[in-house]
Amino acid sequence: MAAWPWQVVAVVLLPDHFHTVWTLPPGDTGYSLRMQKLKEGFTKAFLASGGCEVAPSAAERKCCRRGVWQPRFWEHTVRDEADLKRCVDYVHWNPVKHGLVQRVVDYPWSSFNRYMKLGEYSSDWGNCDPCPGLEMPE
Repeated sequence: MAAWPWQVVAVVLLPDHFHTVWTLPPGDTGYSLRMQKLKEGFTKAFLASGGCEVAPSAAERKCCRRGVWQPRFWEHTVRDEADLKRCVDYVHWNPVKHGLVQRVVDYPWSSFNRYMKLGEYSSDWGNCDPCPGLEMPE
């Protein structure tokens, strides 16, 4: 973060992928470098703590990739406050969408509880899909 600063607006870590909303410094569009550094740092810490990886493909081994994350990512530039709200809601709703929990508040690897403490959400938020029709790549 010191070398490549960004602010995490929202995040959810799921068993096979994650979603995050970031704010970068003005004029900075270096999403790819930050994503690379984030995945790199997490992978090293995850594997060092005993985390498991799937066998990387031949192409992944050739590029010295590990079998923890998919090699690509999808980015979306937020257009306005309403779009930002939809994106943050989508991130927080994802554990329910994937059947990991029945209530958003019960999922521990998310920024949802931070938002709830700030009064942005109530503990019963997310009883239904907050952004029906919004599909982002998984």
